Amino acid sequence: MIPKIKICGIKEAAFARRAEELGVDYLGFIFAKRSPRRVTPGKAAAIVATLSGRAKCVGVFTDTPVADILAIAAGVPLDVVQLHSSDYGADEIQRLKAARLEVWRLYGAPSDLEYGADGILLDGKEPVRSDGSKKIADGVERTGGTGRLADWKLAAELAAAGVRVVLAGGISAANAARAATTGCAVLDVNSSLETAPGVKSIERIEAFMSNMVK
Repeated sequence: MIPKIKICGIKEAAFARRAEELGVDYLGFIFAKRSPRRVTPGKAAAIVATLSGRAKCVGVFTDTPVADILAIAAGVPLDVVQLHSSDYGADEIQRLKAARLEVWRLYGAPSDLEYGADGILLDGKEPVRSDGSKKIADGVERTGGTGRLADWKLAAELAAAGVRVVLAGGISAANAARAATTGCAVLDVNSSLETAPGVKSIERIEAFMSNMVK
């Protein structure tokens, strides 16, 4: 199975339009407050308004209440909600799905598979310090976009069991073909397409997509 491609951390309309033209399947907008790739709902809506609608739009949330997620999803609008946290339970997922949103949830433990998400997200993990933080060189605490690889062995096991896996963490032109062999449904690409945190490069997305269709 050839996985679909999601580009996360969209902040500029020109990049989003070019990614859509190149055949990217999902465009991800990060609403997590501590991310250097964060966009406001208003800016995300302005970017989405310039698109053709071919690519689906994904909103990434970490600790936002479901009522606020629903409001943002309606206003942008979003097709998919990515819960980049294992704190969201089955009731919250069902509330989002009732609004006709596809829901992807971060994998934390086997019991997470019972919550009814449409996709399970695997991402690279940043080492946790003794104070519980995940701060990296630039002093920003992150739950994603670190460039670290996820557990590909686990991704393959889940995919083989019929789970729809969204594989993130360090995906690049150099390893995307190998990542696809895990059987994941979606490859989630972010930092490898940047010249700086939050600054996406059109040249890099062109090179990445060219490599994917060879």
